[in-house]
Amino acid sequence: MRPLTDRMPKPLLPVRGKPLIEYHLERLARAGIERIVINLAWLGGMIRDALGDGARFGVRIDYSDEATGALETGGGIFRALPLLGGDAFLVVNGDIYSDYPFAQARLPPGRDVHLVLVPNPPQHPNGDFGLERGLALPDAAVRYTFSGIAVYRREFFAECAAGAFPLKPLLIRAMSAGRCSAEVYRGSWQDVGTIERLQALNEAERYT
Repeated sequence: MRPLTDRMPKPLLPVRGKPLIEYHLERLARAGIERIVINLAWLGGMIRDALGDGARFGVRIDYSDEATGALETGGGIFRALPLLGGDAFLVVNGDIYSDYPFAQARLPPGRDVHLVLVPNPPQHPNGDFGLERGLALPDAAVRYTFSGIAVYRREFFAECAAGAFPLKPLLIRAMSAGRCSAEVYRGSWQDVGTIERLQALNEAERYT
């Protein structure tokens, strides 16, 4: 996304005149989710300045600052755990757009994580994980792409330690134990990973 992200973090990139992350906040508020924790890494202070305490969106925002450097997909969530209430929580990547209905996100009994998968986009044709009888699989003939939307139980991170670490090995472990459920969402979803994809999102007709 450079040179755009030299001056601005991806969640603040404008989509039809509004920062990308604001679509998340508005949809989360409509789903009845009132407490939100935002991880701050590259140029994170700009996100804090733009969103404040969340009052204008009808939510309360707390911030988890990855001050020592980016903590990767797993380490960032682990660092934020003290700010998260309850046993289970929803995670949404800040650099995607989706109209997924957050109110329906649920963690089934006996599972430690529930993934929202999507059909493979052109830039990721081989997908990430399979799906069979509601359970995610590390490999399968038919694979889908992980959307960046998931519900986790605290226990999922029980054996982790502070610092940078990826999420995928933990997901594979949960899948092998039969404790990772999943669904395929076929609505609007876009990974805003390139200038071209950001432009396509700005030109799309479907927005909510």
